[in-house]
Amino acid sequence: MMEHQDETRAAYDGVVERYASMFANRLETQPSSRNMIGIFAELVRGTENPRAADVGCGPGHLTAMLHDLGLDAFGLDLSPGMVDHARRAHPELRFDEARMEALPVEDSTLGGVLAHYSMIHTPPAELPALLAEQVRVLAPGGLLLVSFFATDGPEPIRFDHKVTPAYSWPVDRFAELLAEAGLDPFARLLHDPASERGFLDAHLLARLH
Repeated sequence: MMEHQDETRAAYDGVVERYASMFANRLETQPSSRNMIGIFAELVRGTENPRAADVGCGPGHLTAMLHDLGLDAFGLDLSPGMVDHARRAHPELRFDEARMEALPVEDSTLGGVLAHYSMIHTPPAELPALLAEQVRVLAPGGLLLVSFFATDGPEPIRFDHKVTPAYSWPVDRFAELLAEAGLDPFARLLHDPASERGFLDAHLLARLH
């Protein structure tokens, strides 16, 4: 279990600078994604617990965005290369290496968790364990915003992502997994394909009961 993470870590370590150059400013041209993150940050501030984790933070650009939006944000990533880049790019913020199924965070302490396309490489059978870990670290009433590639089919679809294999998900099925983990998925956004593969971009916003 989780052997794919070793491959994922090595794959992202090998593309750190290229990935950062491609994605660090990408939200400037993606108003839908940007505004969904803004809604997430506003709701987290409303919990009066502004501490938030950017899980799978990559080069740290979204951690910095959450910080600018008033959250006490820190970044976690599987790839030591990405963590090193994030620390250099945003020295005022905290970044640590971590696996998503074993976050170095105390129980029930976060107002929010952002998982921006960071679960896409997880095989479907292992996804519930990752969602359970997000639930573990969230305080009651805390928010999770998860973004992923969506498909119209009834089952997740494995595809050749440019970095390492990934999965697209039926939105309703992903929402069911959130509910099974103890979250209330109360808002969703679907918008135009992010790539030539034609998958929709999907964002689900959920609250811990």
